[in-house]
Amino acid sequence: MAGGVCSRAALMKTAVFRDFDSPLAIEERPQPRPAPDEVVVEVARCGICGSDLHMTREPAFGIRPGAVLGHEFAGRVIERGNAVQGLKVGDRVAVAPVRGCGQCPSCLAGEPAWCPHMILQGGGYAELALAKERQCLILPDSTPLEDGALVEPLAVALHGVALANLSPGSRVMVMGAGPIGLGVAFWARRLGATGVAVTDLTDLQAERALGMGATAFVRADEGAVPAVASALGGPPDVIFECVGRPGILARAIEHARPRGLIVMLGLCTSLENFVPFQAVSKEVRILTSAFFTMGEYRAALDALDGGRCAATAMVTATVRLSQVPQAFEALRQRTGECKVMVRPD
Repeated sequence: MAGGVCSRAALMKTAVFRDFDSPLAIEERPQPRPAPDEVVVEVARCGICGSDLHMTREPAFGIRPGAVLGHEFAGRVIERGNAVQGLKVGDRVAVAPVRGCGQCPSCLAGEPAWCPHMILQGGGYAELALAKERQCLILPDSTPLEDGALVEPLAVALHGVALANLSPGSRVMVMGAGPIGLGVAFWARRLGATGVAVTDLTDLQAERALGMGATAFVRADEGAVPAVASALGGPPDVIFECVGRPGILARAIEHARPRGLIVMLGLCTSLENFVPFQAVSKEVRILTSAFFTMGEYRAALDALDGGRCAATAMVTATVRLSQVPQAFEALRQRTGECKVMVRPD
């Protein structure tokens, strides 16, 4: 083995997708072996992402039985291929799960998410995972290893906020108090927003939202439109839709000011219904946001340096790998959990 010796047994534990609307299953799989430009990462933490919950119920994502999900992970390099030069055994790394070809203009520009051959790499719900060297960023010594699994959701949130090109003093509304919505609130305050109102159906994440950058928390009920405007001192200039359910876009248009901006980060695979005239009459602009650039991934990693970042407050529970099937099913219900992390048994 180039660069180090792996002393583990030949098998590893994984959480495997078997079929839609079925719980994940704990199985043993052969240990991965790296290609010349790959490393084997001993997973320390992997976040359970809302998109994973979508993938295991909605065929639109193309997940096939036998897949090992989990794309928000960090860990230690325990083996490397013979062409790997910038990483060594023992390095602590966060893994960017967007894997491109590495050679096209998008990849060379640090934007592998838009590579024609891009795949969203899973594998984090396991004891060991593979990654290309170019996907790995070394964690600073001052950053706890478990925080490395937060880099990906923070980078997704940063990409949406960057697309909005906030002006100093912007009034911002964030629809949805899940990890991405809270990450958007975190970045919006740091990139110029004077007011950030987060809305959700319940107030379970109200305190956490305020701790991460929101200036107000509003229940998403019939009185939300005037309540948000009152909290921000006027209708929002920019609205970030971080829910991904039918009907949310129509609500966002109701909240928007004339010539306001709506940025969609929520993943909705169902038909959406809204009255176009309501958007056209306001000249509302609508942008979509997915993934991130490698520059944004680096910025998210830098924000976590030192282990004192407010964004770490989104982690509400850590479960063992063997508990992933139960944790997955529990997260399908509305609970007080925000970001649940998985660690090896």
